[in-house]
This record gives sequence, C-alpha cells and structure tokens, in this order.
Amino acid sequence: MLIWFCRSKIKGGKVTEKKLHYEGSITLDKEIIEKADIIPGEMVYVLNLNNGARITTYVIEGERNSGTICINGPASRFFEVNDEVIILATSLMDKKEAEKTKMKLVVLDNGNKIKEIKEI
Repeated sequence: MLIWFCRSKIKGGKVTEKKLHYEGSITLDKEIIEKADIIPGEMVYVLNLNNGARITTYVIEGERNSGTICINGPASRFFEVNDEVIILATSLMDKKEAEKTKMKLVVLDNGNKIKEIKEI
C-alpha cells in the first residue's frame, strides 16, 4: 500500500513579500529549501497560521540566505506580509518505507534564518 508521508516541514517562517500578478508559486530562500530537502518545482502545502488558509503550490528557488518567503499569484490573496506559515513537503511511499523514515523539521527564526534542523 502507498501512503502520503510528510517528509519535510518548515516552521516559524514569515511571509516577506507577495506578488499577485505572477503565474503562481512560492519563492523560498535556497538555503531553506536545501536544508529541507525540497527541490525547485516540487509541490508543497503552505499553511497560514494567521487565518487558516491552506494552499498547494510549487517551489521557486530564491536567493540564498535572503530569508525570502514570497507568495506569488492568486494565492497571495490569502496571505499578508509577516503572516506566519508552515510549509509541508510530502512524498508518496510504501507504508514500510514510511515507517522507517523520519520527517525533517526546519525551524526558522523571526528573520527566516535557520534556527534548528532535526528529525522527528
């Protein structure tokens, strides 16, 4: 049996920018996506802690160490600058593989710099 498994979680980040007139996506600091094992073009869930909005979009690589979390396109209507977000990356995997896999948690500080990385 295959199941959806949450393999990476970015927590504590704040939206730095939003661009309505864009095709859609989320631009993330290259350092953050590398540490979270997320690649450009990968689909992620973005959860807004301020209003409960939850979107699915793809990742665009931003400038390394910029702290960028930019919501692009129509989804930007659900986010404001400084809203706190959680970003989740999932994988479809065999149940036995998922049972052996630990989720990677990347915790960000107020400036969207990596504060902690751990497996849970």
